[in-house]
Amino acid sequence: MTALTRTLGRAARGLPTAIGAGPDEIRPVAEGSSRFDGTSFSNVEPAHVFGLRQGLRLLPELLRHRNGHPPMTIPLVTAPPASQAGELAVTWLGHATTLVELDGHFVLTDPVWSQRVSPSATIGPARLHPMPIALAQLPALSAVVISHDHYDHLDLPTIRTLVSTQTAPFVVPLGVGAHLRGWGVPEDRIVELDWTRSTTVGDLEIVCTPGRHFSGRGLRRNTTLWSSWALLGPQHRVYFGGDTGYTTAFADIARQWGPFDVTILPIGAYGDQWPDIHLHPEEAATAHRDLGGALMIPIHWATFDLALHSWAEPMHRLRAAGTDIRIAAPRPGERVVPNDITTTDGWWDVPVE
Repeated sequence: MTALTRTLGRAARGLPTAIGAGPDEIRPVAEGSSRFDGTSFSNVEPAHVFGLRQGLRLLPELLRHRNGHPPMTIPLVTAPPASQAGELAVTWLGHATTLVELDGHFVLTDPVWSQRVSPSATIGPARLHPMPIALAQLPALSAVVISHDHYDHLDLPTIRTLVSTQTAPFVVPLGVGAHLRGWGVPEDRIVELDWTRSTTVGDLEIVCTPGRHFSGRGLRRNTTLWSSWALLGPQHRVYFGGDTGYTTAFADIARQWGPFDVTILPIGAYGDQWPDIHLHPEEAATAHRDLGGALMIPIHWATFDLALHSWAEPMHRLRAAGTDIRIAAPRPGERVVPNDITTTDGWWDVPVE
């Protein structure tokens, strides 16, 4: 009993801080949005999210799930990034964390360096591969963009390190700033945006674009907004999907801010139990077409086991559905230059000694 108590104590350590801000702290900013009804945000298109009872019914299947882990050591590219950003490149660091180079700017998306995506450091989904580079190896960033407040996209320890090692602003959807303020991010480094609103960093425009998802870090859902992002440089355009289900907004985003030289789209963690909030690989291929994308870089797979599909299934399905589109599927840490693609295609099927 003493050992169990000790284990539970370790698991619960720091939970209130990690969970983040409450509704009363979030509401003053959220009330400025037409998507907020006074209590929660909502999608334009209805989105089914299973509740606690359905989650408990699914738990035995999740516990039996064994094929969500890779049958090999995931190959990494551990070369540190250059100190100067190129015209157009994307380095996938794992899950939804990417380092985007856009017309001389570095933009970091959904940074998560922790071992687990959970409010607890000892319980919750753990990494299937290490981060290919350390936080300290990042170059000077122009901006950090965050799509929403789920633990696999918004990570307290990573945010705290970025506050002390970088000077870039955190550009977030409405309400997420309340979490950041509680974690010590200075007010002048927080930019909160509603859908279709934008901010500029030098000659880079960052637009908060719609998504079809949900939010929540504790028992309450949808107290903060979720989004995708259009990153618009003087010469190039990049779309970062964050975490989303399929939506007709993709075509609207293309008309207003596209077409895009690169789309960075989630392809994993889907399931029949939650069909509206995560893209299936086939839907991701369709979204890329809707967005007018020239090159697609798939994310949100291979790093954390968050669904019932097998580890490499997202890439197999995407390849089958996307025979008509350009896809670059880098190893974690691998830099993709759209006009000079040298990625090791099919690496997910090659065992590494």
